[in-house]
Amino acid sequence: MMIDIEDLLTRARAAKNGRLAEAVVHDGPLRQTVVALAAGTELAPHNAPIAASILVLAGSLEVVGSELLPASAVELVSLAHERHGVRASEDCVFLLTTVARDSM
Repeated sequence: MMIDIEDLLTRARAAKNGRLAEAVVHDGPLRQTVVALAAGTELAPHNAPIAASILVLAGSLEVVGSELLPASAVELVSLAHERHGVRASEDCVFLLTTVARDSM
């Protein structure tokens, strides 16, 4: 699968909420979603699933939880089992990988 980062960012910038998410893998408990965020866009704090990670493909972001975790392309962030949010420091695209308990 080819990921067109510029196309994703163009569509995220055009969206009212400044973001775009597309599922790329849904196999049993495994979910992978490509997310594009325009600079300054935030994902509100939410609970982490039983396992999750973010691989930044372009740009930079911050994971906001009990500590601030900045990440830029091509950094991998393992999401702790705590509430967290995400803020785009600049236009960014990342691959969110999760394991869903309800599908196990």
